[in-house]
Amino acid sequence: MANYLKEHMNKRCALLTRTITELQKKINCLPDGSIHVDQRENKAYYHQYDAKSGEKYIRKTDQDTISTYLQKDYLQKVLKAAQNEHAALLKMLALYPDILAEDVYDQLPDSRKQFATPIVLGDEEYARQWLEKTYTHKGFPSDAPVYITIKGERVRSKSEMIIADRLFANGIPYKYECPMKIGNAIIHPDFTILRMSDRQILYHEHCGMMDNADYTDELVYRVNEYNHAGILVGDRLFLTFESSKTPLDVRVVDQLINTHYR
Repeated sequence: MANYLKEHMNKRCALLTRTITELQKKINCLPDGSIHVDQRENKAYYHQYDAKSGEKYIRKTDQDTISTYLQKDYLQKVLKAAQNEHAALLKMLALYPDILAEDVYDQLPDSRKQFATPIVLGDEEYARQWLEKTYTHKGFPSDAPVYITIKGERVRSKSEMIIADRLFANGIPYKYECPMKIGNAIIHPDFTILRMSDRQILYHEHCGMMDNADYTDELVYRVNEYNHAGILVGDRLFLTFESSKTPLDVRVVDQLINTHYR
């Protein structure tokens, strides 16, 4: 987990560095001086300040000048906020420990680990224990086609096999058709995913028959039930789609993995 936090802080630092550079370029292209807005009752009065010419009243009809200086004022405030955040992140990164409480057990040698009982689980042990919890799978009709994933489990379609294999190849812990209760009903999401960066449980449903009216009606009901239970689309519930004319786009699966599942 430490690596995830440091990675996010480093990414944020890089973004802020680029933002600061761009802001400085834009501010340097704007005229010298600043603007003051004097708000009196329902009227605003604009005054330009310059080191050479001092204060000058700007008529409200001179909207280009007002817009230029107000934009400059805004950019300067954004620049200051970005610089403050960047400085704070650098201090945090300098002080951030290389080993967190969750990492201690994973880094013990086997001679010690076998006698130690983990109190705070590291990512490796946490994922292992989560994956080892047994559950009852849904059955398969006797005439159903057989699709076997790299992980060695049976799934219901070629597209689900592709999704499962992409998750496995990217080291994303998942369970296939693990039962869960929503309201008074037990459902079996296609994929229950453990996001290791915050140990949040996510759900991925592959909607594979979008040109089947009965299927889409049931899908709408199912997604609504997820949302009513607080599992919102785009937050903890993610969907991929397919029809007879439009197959699964694997690039979408990879985007979900890289953007939401890590």
